[in-house]
Amino acid sequence: MSAPDASGPLTPTGTISSSTDRRRVAFATVVGTTVEWYDFFIYAFAAGVVFETLFFAPWKELFPGSAAIISFATVGISFLFRPLGAFLAGHYGDKFGRRPVLIATLVLMGAATTLIGVLPTYAMAGVIAPIILILLRILQGISAGGEWGGAVLMAVEHAPKHRRGLMGAMPQIGVPIGLLLASGMNQLMTLFFPGDSFFDWGWRIPFLFSFVLILVGHYVRRRVEESPVFQEIAERKEQARAPISLLFRRFAPLVILCAFVFAANNAVGYMTTGGFIQRYASNPEGPVGLPLGEVLGAVTLSSVTWLIATFIGGWLSDKIGRKVTYTMGWIWLGVAVLLVFPLVNSGSVALLALGLILLTIGLGFSYGPQSAWYSELFPASVRFSGVSISYAIGAIIGGAFAPTIAQAIVAGTGSTDGVTLYLFLMVAASLTATLLLRDRRGLPLGPEHEDEQAHGMYVWHKR
Repeated sequence: MSAPDASGPLTPTGTISSSTDRRRVAFATVVGTTVEWYDFFIYAFAAGVVFETLFFAPWKELFPGSAAIISFATVGISFLFRPLGAFLAGHYGDKFGRRPVLIATLVLMGAATTLIGVLPTYAMAGVIAPIILILLRILQGISAGGEWGGAVLMAVEHAPKHRRGLMGAMPQIGVPIGLLLASGMNQLMTLFFPGDSFFDWGWRIPFLFSFVLILVGHYVRRRVEESPVFQEIAERKEQARAPISLLFRRFAPLVILCAFVFAANNAVGYMTTGGFIQRYASNPEGPVGLPLGEVLGAVTLSSVTWLIATFIGGWLSDKIGRKVTYTMGWIWLGVAVLLVFPLVNSGSVALLALGLILLTIGLGFSYGPQSAWYSELFPASVRFSGVSISYAIGAIIGGAFAPTIAQAIVAGTGSTDGVTLYLFLMVAASLTATLLLRDRRGLPLGPEHEDEQAHGMYVWHKR
């Protein structure tokens, strides 16, 4: 670790953190989560545009419309395995440290993604092709389940208490950057490989490019020191022997509420990151029928506003509180979900882009503060397990099958009105969970404050 700057702010453990350390951690968490979510999003895009034809064609012929639903379902299958990744990462992260878990999840995600890029299609290998595709998707889910908790704790636990929201936003902006990179890459492929050539080879290149990104991410993460909070836990020899058991025995209601806090952000976000809007808006047989390249351009543009809003949301939560920032985000997002599909159905690329931008502003304000708030809600001894498992369960409740549900609603009703109602109800549920939790901005995160951290997280608790 770099020599401490004597004028630097205190970390949660009370030691001095240098600006070099903080910049290195911020860069490492951004790069790592960007790579992870780039991998995740190129799969979601391919599921919405390519895999229906290349891997699930027999179902398309037997039951019209079913191939698209099955293809989107493979996006959701990985979410079912996120809790497994979260359980494994939480257990080992609370026992052995945040850093080794982060390196392992990065390598696992990259290997699975690269292998998808060389996978034979159904026409080449028959039914074994979609089976292997699903198995690789499961590995992606396990990796994603373990990645997020470690990244946010490395960022937040290195941060001074008055900048936790800002530092915690660093791994969060990896999501819109990953979407930006994935959308941009796929847009380039549609230009370089137009028509059938995109289905022949163009779709594979973004998956193969992941190998290069993994090398960069691995190098960056290996240069980051372990979290100061975990270092103090290890020095005090206070690692929990069974952190997951302890978590559910003492903090099960907190896990459930935190899961619902995340659910709506994930459900709404996966309208684009899960590929549903891209397919709906560009389907030549659908009611909108916009060119795929133009739709991807609108998604790429909205990725930029998502990035900015997420960063501002994290920064603002340090100023006015996590809970207030979240509530603002839910109100904005509730209005945005009422507007987005009328704008998409207009048939105008400009109005489609406007609808996506409105969504991403609300998504940013309800995502930027999440790292800091989750970290301040869970005690140090079970923090990795708590934030990882809450996040994974929230992803299942929210985004796991959101594109599948949306596709089924449109297929069954011929309208997007049911999708709008579904998303609005998800926002209402997350707002309710948000209001039931206390804002604990500035709470000490070190293990010597374990008793204080273990109380006062619900609004019905006395201060």
